[in-house]
Amino acid sequence: MNKLVFLAVFALGTALAAPRAHAQSSPLRAELLKDWNEQKSIMLSIADAMPAEKFSYKTTPPQRDYGQQILHVANGNIMYLRFMGAKATAPTVQRDANGKAEILKALADAYDFGAAVINEQTDQSLLQTVDTNQYLGPSSRARVIYFLLGHTWDIYGQMAVYLRLNGITPPRSQRP
Repeated sequence: MNKLVFLAVFALGTALAAPRAHAQSSPLRAELLKDWNEQKSIMLSIADAMPAEKFSYKTTPPQRDYGQQILHVANGNIMYLRFMGAKATAPTVQRDANGKAEILKALADAYDFGAAVINEQTDQSLLQTVDTNQYLGPSSRARVIYFLLGHTWDIYGQMAVYLRLNGITPPRSQRP
């Protein structure tokens, strides 16, 4: 009888422990990488939607032009990703790039660098604090990535306005 009770308790404990262990394992790195790569695709699509001759378009004189908006994302991503302490080599982006092909390459290179940095991380290292700067301050590596994703969505919204003011429907708003 003791064996039967022991086996029943053991089976019940195993059954209950398995879901709990699974719930405790965090797919943080995988989720960040998925969001990062999805955003890369979306940003390359909206960046490419503007004709090359309109990359210098500004909504008002004090604003960045369309190409500068894209470079702002690329350079910002690279700058903050460097705080992560990764081994991946950051790409060199010309801050004054002005050709569409060069700007789109800079954006793609920045996202590829980000994917490499995220791939170097573990769920545990993503929770470790790194010192960024006075703007973001000490933050977990995961927070740095989420900050960059959020910042880029802000710029995406501005780029959508630039497109619409030029009579172009942003790719994500197009209906089949």
